[in-house]
Amino acid sequence: MVSSLFGKNATPFNKIRAEIRFSSKTKARWVLAAVSFILGLSSSCASSESLSLLTERSAIEASIRSNPNLAEIRERYLALLEIPSQVGTLPDPVISFNAMNLPVDSFDRDQEGMTQLQLGISQTFPFPGKLALKQEAARYDAVAVGHSVEEARLNLIAQVRTRWWNLHYIDRALETINANKALLNQFITVAETKYETGKGLQQDVLLAQLELSRLLDREIHLQSLRRQQAISLNVLMDRSTQTAITLPTSEATSLPVLIDESALFERATLLKPRLKQMATRVDAANTRLDLAKRDYYPDFQLGIAYGDRVGDNPAPMSDSRSDIFSVMLGVKIPLYVARKQSRAVEQKARELQRSRYALIDERNQIMASISSAVTDYDRASKQFVLYGSGIVPQAQQTVRSMLAGYQVSEVDFLNLVRSQMTLLNYELQYWKSLTDANEALARLKAAVGEESVYE
Repeated sequence: MVSSLFGKNATPFNKIRAEIRFSSKTKARWVLAAVSFILGLSSSCASSESLSLLTERSAIEASIRSNPNLAEIRERYLALLEIPSQVGTLPDPVISFNAMNLPVDSFDRDQEGMTQLQLGISQTFPFPGKLALKQEAARYDAVAVGHSVEEARLNLIAQVRTRWWNLHYIDRALETINANKALLNQFITVAETKYETGKGLQQDVLLAQLELSRLLDREIHLQSLRRQQAISLNVLMDRSTQTAITLPTSEATSLPVLIDESALFERATLLKPRLKQMATRVDAANTRLDLAKRDYYPDFQLGIAYGDRVGDNPAPMSDSRSDIFSVMLGVKIPLYVARKQSRAVEQKARELQRSRYALIDERNQIMASISSAVTDYDRASKQFVLYGSGIVPQAQQTVRSMLAGYQVSEVDFLNLVRSQMTLLNYELQYWKSLTDANEALARLKAAVGEESVYE
């Protein structure tokens, strides 16, 4: 927003055109040099900027499509989806090949009757229900990370919106400062004219030049700040930090009305991915507690083997030795229950309680974030309306009146400059309140977990 009393800039406060016209005079040489320097920087930046405008929506879409951190979390989720079937499957069977009872003096397979080459296979069977519980816990872990993908997406959108609106504010602030520089230059012209005709003071000219220099300093600071914000936004969109960002010159300045705060709490309880993630972790912890209790029961191992023998039985049988078939059953005995299984159950019970407390704490934090964002939005939106409909138009009227009074020597030049600087600050506050409202709105949407938070 700009306080243009002499131009036709399309801002909310320049509909009234100034009736006063100043005669053209030569500006101070150092002022021209400073202005030329700043304009040179601005034109250089403008020449490198992309012709395509980056709207808020296009910035969000680009970040969701390209942000590497979001892609990393998504890939982690896809990786975890592969785990449940792995842990829910029986352990791989073991195939064994054994040379049994070979005599070490001759290694002759005919020498001893129990010498054999044995081929066997064994399989471990966990106690019924253990595999299903392991698979269920792994599935909960994957679902929890899936919710974290959505949570990361919401946080990313909030960050992009915040930086985009910071850039929007800086652009409007630079426009406002440029308009005020032009106005101060005309103040200098008036002061010089009055000084040359003996109706003014040289200190008025110096004062106006000082205020112009201060504006140039603010402009340099804002340009540096804009560069920093553009770098951050480019990083979120996975673009080169050197990529220029050009925003639309105008954006909708109407602020929506929010739904009731209690309704926002209800929506967050149902929709917030972070709460879903924490609730899923509670389910996973509960499943692992059940699994730890199942460890009180033994696992089993079943094996079969076939033994190949050669040679003949001794007299009087003297027939060929028969091959041997073996069956083996093993039971894993939970012998150290007090020091192992019981401790594991206690551990998992504590972890379940920790997850429950974490869910309650997270819910409280989210409700606090919603209340804070609603409060900030309410304050900023009221300030935006107040500055737009009251303070800034009144300050513009004051400057016009004082400028007319100064021309007829009824107003002190210092008061005229002060009123113009006050108007500048009010105009900057107008755009800052709009940015604050949209930043609060971005935080609110991320806290609730959905875009629609309006009536």
